Amino acid sequence: MGDVLSQNEIDNLLSALNSGEFDPNDAGEVEEKQVKDYDFARPSKFSKEHLRTLVFISEHYARLLSTNLPVYLRKNVQVEVMHSEAATYQEFSNSLSNPVLLGVVNFAPLEGNVILELATGLGYAIVDRMLGGDGQPLSKSREFTEIELTIIERIMVICTNLLVEPWQSVQLLEPTLERIETNSQFAQFVTPNEMTSIITMNIKIGEVEGLMNICIPFAVLEPVIDKVNTKYWYSTTTETEEGAYREFLEETLQRARIPVRAIMGRSAISVNDFIHLKPGDVIKVDTGIEDELDVYVGNIKKFSAIPGAYEDSYAVKIKTIYREE
Repeated sequence: MGDVLSQNEIDNLLSALNSGEFDPNDAGEVEEKQVKDYDFARPSKFSKEHLRTLVFISEHYARLLSTNLPVYLRKNVQVEVMHSEAATYQEFSNSLSNPVLLGVVNFAPLEGNVILELATGLGYAIVDRMLGGDGQPLSKSREFTEIELTIIERIMVICTNLLVEPWQSVQLLEPTLERIETNSQFAQFVTPNEMTSIITMNIKIGEVEGLMNICIPFAVLEPVIDKVNTKYWYSTTTETEEGAYREFLEETLQRARIPVRAIMGRSAISVNDFIHLKPGDVIKVDTGIEDELDVYVGNIKKFSAIPGAYEDSYAVKIKTIYREE
């Protein structure tokens, strides 16, 4: 009990008060603590650090979409992460309109589903592009046919598979697209009050622009939420990328082809003699029979060797290695 005074402290305080050494009016007022309202209907389970890390992961995902989707759509695709925010799933579902394109992704081995919402205008553009058109959206929204949903599902499967690499620093995933919903009334995949992180991305296919929202419930990331921070993400990503880059360089260098040439000798002749050379002519060089030959790797003199033969081919035998640069 740190606030309880001992008898000696009380006596000293009364003595100082009687002698005038202590004035109660001069005592500083205790500062009031700032109280922040807490909304139990919207508990803040996603911190700013979590949302910032999810943006970094989504930026990696956006780069993969920008490089992979043009292969299938045969058109330039630009993807940009706009922002991320925390909201209840009810707020997310209330913002949906009909028709809607919702890809339900199983985030295995994590439990639960992640929602990929694609703007209907992009869906119509993808269908038109996959069927040989210019990739123009419809002027008036309508329900998607079964054939159109099958075409969109193929692209959504590609988008789902691309989630593996950006998330490997947090969790090695095996995501699968379970189904596509087009009616927002059947979009109740989690409880309405469950907190979710919503990452908004802008996708531009040719001249058509639209948004894609990634809705991640907190319950899905709860087992690995400690890994969703920039410090952990940067450390593991840098370590992995440096190791992979080093292995890639070593493997590439081992397969690189470089020219190696042995100089048998040098000679100077006139242009007239060079023009009239014919088979059987002899050119005298400045190298003796017992002299070692210079062997060049590229343009760098690297070895000295003696000439000879190996099976049916001319060859040289390395005698000295030059270590200088």
